[in-house]
Amino acid sequence: MKTSIKVVQPVGIFDGIKAVEFCHEINESLRNHVKLIVIDFRNVTFMDSSGLGGLVSSLKAVKVAGVKLFLCSINEQISMLFELTNMDQVFEVFSSREELEQTLLQS
Repeated sequence: MKTSIKVVQPVGIFDGIKAVEFCHEINESLRNHVKLIVIDFRNVTFMDSSGLGGLVSSLKAVKVAGVKLFLCSINEQISMLFELTNMDQVFEVFSSREELEQTLLQS
């Protein structure tokens, strides 16, 4: 059986408004029985606390569904936010999409 993968690529400022749209997209993916979700933050310039809240909320839904979630290409601001909130211990984060794909291919 082929693993279905969903890549989500938010753009700009990841705030409360974007987080709501993001959560809807994640929930839709779960309804479509996706097995792996990749969030590529390459085009996100800033994340605030409501954006982080939406990300955490989505992670909970993903875990309940038994789906894997990976993050990649986070910038320095998001990295600092993750470190300050200990989210760097919660999420699996890769420096780039290429690094993530290599890791997945090896497992």
